[in-house]
Amino acid sequence: GLAPAEIGELAYRLKGCNACHSVDGSRGTGPTWQGAYGKTEQFTDGSSTTVDDNYIRESILYPARKIVAGYSNQMPSYQGQLTEEELAGIIEYMKSLSN
Repeated sequence: GLAPAEIGELAYRLKGCNACHSVDGSRGTGPTWQGAYGKTEQFTDGSSTTVDDNYIRESILYPARKIVAGYSNQMPSYQGQLTEEELAGIIEYMKSLSN
């Protein structure tokens, strides 16, 4: 079987995450995934949080809740479109891009 990060990388490509999120640090419609895990992200409402498993999960399922400053609310919810294995894999893939 595939490692969790490999499942996440597949989901990144097959579910269209790559259309808006780069993995090389370049700016897209959404923030890059490179170096994202563990960083402190500022939001349009003035709040901030550390990018962790819970934040990533919330951002995928309820993307409008916290919009990263400098970006607009363009991400659709992926609720019901990703398996638990894919969600966990995306988190592991993001971790692998942030070491």
